[in-house]
Amino acid sequence: MPNVTATLKSEIVKLAHKEFSTQVREMKKVSALNRRDIAVLKQMITKLQQQVGRGNRTIIENASTYSAREATTRVRFTAQGLCSERKRLGLSVDDYAKLVGVSGQSIYNWEGEVTRPRKNHVRRIAAVRGIGKKEARNRLAKLH
Repeated sequence: MPNVTATLKSEIVKLAHKEFSTQVREMKKVSALNRRDIAVLKQMITKLQQQVGRGNRTIIENASTYSAREATTRVRFTAQGLCSERKRLGLSVDDYAKLVGVSGQSIYNWEGEVTRPRKNHVRRIAAVRGIGKKEARNRLAKLH
């Protein structure tokens, strides 16, 4: 009887070892594939970081010229903003129109959103935005 038990035990060990080896081999293959994928992803990250670095340098180099260009070419206009600016300065429609260099009717139409000012008028409005009440009165006095 001891031979049968020992033989059975050795056969079970062989089968377990074979099954274990098969599973370990599969896990090694999957692990190798994962390592390759990780290496590829690391290379991609490195390339992307280099591109971002180059882009940041370009942005920093061009930031001053871009912001200056944007400041001169893009000015927002809203009818409500025009109305509140005129009221902040304490000016009538006709006086504000004289500052901007247009007619009073144009200011009425812009505030009522009947029409929109042209680009050159928007720039003039933007130039008037930064002044105070005293400066507005001084400019009007010079115009009269």
